[in-house]
Amino acid sequence: MVAAVVTAIAAAEAETTGVATGAIQYAWVIALLPFIAAPLILFFGKRTPGQGAVFGIAALGAGFVMALAVLFHFVTGGGTYAPEGIEWFEIGPLHLEVGQYVDGLTAVMLVVVTAVSLAVHVYSLGYMHGDVRFTWFYVVLSLFTGAMLTVVIADNLLLLLVGWEIMGVCSYLLIGHWYEEHENSSAAIKAFITTRIGDVPFLFGIFALIFATGFTTTNIAEIGESIAGPEASSALVTAAALLLFGGAIGKSAQFPLHVWLPDAMAGPTPVSALIHAATMVAAGVYLVGRMFEVFVHADPFVLTIVSVIAAITTLGAAFLALVQDDIKRVLAYSTLSQLAYMVAGLSLGPEGVTAGFFHLFTHAFFKALLFLGAGSLIHAVHSNNMSDMGGLKDEMPVTFWTFLIGSAALAGVFPLAGFWSKDELLVGAWEHNQWLFFVLLAVAVMTAFYMTRCVLLTFFGRYVGEGHPHESPPVMTGPLVGLAGASVVVGFLGAPQLGAVFGDWVYFEHPHDADFVFWVAVVGTLAAAAGILGGYRLYRERRERDPLMAFPRAWNVLQHRYYIDDAYMRGIVYPIRDRASAGVNWTNQHVLDGAVNGAAWVTRGLATFISWIDRTFVDGVVNAVGGLTGATGGLLKYLQTGNVQWYAVLLFAGVVVLTIVFVQIA
Repeated sequence: MVAAVVTAIAAAEAETTGVATGAIQYAWVIALLPFIAAPLILFFGKRTPGQGAVFGIAALGAGFVMALAVLFHFVTGGGTYAPEGIEWFEIGPLHLEVGQYVDGLTAVMLVVVTAVSLAVHVYSLGYMHGDVRFTWFYVVLSLFTGAMLTVVIADNLLLLLVGWEIMGVCSYLLIGHWYEEHENSSAAIKAFITTRIGDVPFLFGIFALIFATGFTTTNIAEIGESIAGPEASSALVTAAALLLFGGAIGKSAQFPLHVWLPDAMAGPTPVSALIHAATMVAAGVYLVGRMFEVFVHADPFVLTIVSVIAAITTLGAAFLALVQDDIKRVLAYSTLSQLAYMVAGLSLGPEGVTAGFFHLFTHAFFKALLFLGAGSLIHAVHSNNMSDMGGLKDEMPVTFWTFLIGSAALAGVFPLAGFWSKDELLVGAWEHNQWLFFVLLAVAVMTAFYMTRCVLLTFFGRYVGEGHPHESPPVMTGPLVGLAGASVVVGFLGAPQLGAVFGDWVYFEHPHDADFVFWVAVVGTLAAAAGILGGYRLYRERRERDPLMAFPRAWNVLQHRYYIDDAYMRGIVYPIRDRASAGVNWTNQHVLDGAVNGAAWVTRGLATFISWIDRTFVDGVVNAVGGLTGATGGLLKYLQTGNVQWYAVLLFAGVVVLTIVFVQIA
């Protein structure tokens, strides 16, 4: 069936373009495969070995191979592939089509999403083993991956929105997978509502761009060409840029809609890895990059707003990561901070946006590694808290070494992947926005500090938890090793000394030439070293009280997450959920119930009146008629006796009477 669909679409594309060759023309199949796997898992999963996981793994394995083939098209110097789409429907002059847009950014994101999702699918075989909803987990996981791939490959904003919203539904289902516990269901609802708040400006941003093009298209490339023309309204384009960024704020958890992401840790750890590394949170950054032409032609203050939001988020989240005991929350706040790092790159303009995407690319591998490593630890000690760990280095050697590689890459230690992408962002910030440079440098120190704290509290010292920790099975450690290898090597794709080929694949306006500024590299390395040294000095020995508790006021503020969640609860949730719901309840009881009860009283009174009319008049008439009928019927009973002789006498008498009457008349 898939082959038939591929052939049909390929034939249609050949008629309209007559160009594309190789795997790139079938790139859309990569997004289709997980959507095919999902119903197969749902309907046949429990009847197949492994409860259906094989369908999802096979789909992602095939998709990953195809994604590498698509990327190879750009490695060998191939160009963008954007065939005419298949018409979806039309509204007046607005034609909506389903199609694919494959450029270097698409190719890189296809590799990232399929690679990380494949690792998560395999890893989940061990982590989710024995779960009562194991098959359902893989159904939603496949849909989630397919939705992100749809976002990546969509050639128009409405198709992108479809994938965007499917991701939102799937994230709700995955975060609340263990919905029996109130904490998990609440986290799922919080994530769903918060991201939907961000989707409102995103939707209006799409409308603004449709109007900016004269209500003719939603095609991303055509929108870029239209708003670059002299007839485009600057005010409308600026408004569209701000509205689109509102969608990115919600999806990529930037201030002030960042509050959902740490609570999303309530879901299974493989879900956390997928959400935080390659899919959902990356979608917001991807949206800004894909629609960057809108930001370039908007008023310059838009990118200034983007840089301010990025600075607030990256610095604020880094501080929060310093005080967490839950290892997944440390990584969650780290993700917030690193996403803002990427957004900071986008705020630097065309020169910085490639650097931002390079950091997204490298971060996907080592952050997925760290989350899956955290899952391995949780699987072994049955606790998320680092205060229940310690001394696991010897008990879990594979997990330790891979987690250490991921932590060093995140901290920006040379020559791991994080070093190259962080360095490129620092260079761009120094050249275009120096105050942002110092913010990013401070965050680099803090990142190295809290990851050192995390490693020391988890793997060194003595074990303080319960039970007997052990290394995870190969089905879990295998993905860890693969992601650790990627975290070592993928950074070299952006190394200037090796040609910085990443910038030849993913660029905006013109191919990006990464610069290696020696003193920036030295400063960045010293920042990482300072963070590692500071973390080591404070946490080399386990203490009952965290050393940072020596600053009680700051500790209290950070433990309460700057009281932002409290402000939202008291200012928004409680008024709506409690006061507004109380008002609705009063209205229901006194207004609606009053109206219903009043109608019932009127109906009952009317029924009583009608009953009196019925008994007094209707029944009286009926009874009178019945009495009259009974009386006349009583007379007839003397005549209708059934006695034939009596009938004969009456007949004879009647004849006699009639004879006399007629004689008298004559």
